[in-house]
Amino acid sequence: MQINITGHHVELTDALDEYVRTKFDRLERHFDNITNAQVTLSVEKQRQKAEANIHLAGGEVFAAHEHDDMYAAIDGMVDKLDRQVIKHKEKMKSHK
Repeated sequence: MQINITGHHVELTDALDEYVRTKFDRLERHFDNITNAQVTLSVEKQRQKAEANIHLAGGEVFAAHEHDDMYAAIDGMVDKLDRQVIKHKEKMKSHK
């Protein structure tokens, strides 16, 4: 899976980059047909925002989460993506 990480009004450190990549490994355990992911980390005033758009076999999934802490925003976003990917996987199974 190819992960593109961009920062908007935030400096993308190696720690943030590595944290996002380790969290996305969890998604690959549930569904291995993920082709690529676009992750955007941004800061708006005091709110830290994490957004991701994932391209799957058979569709696309988008999630966003805001929090005071960037790491908590990433955790919330990955949790949302995890639920959506599992739901997508179940839909794919039921159609076959």
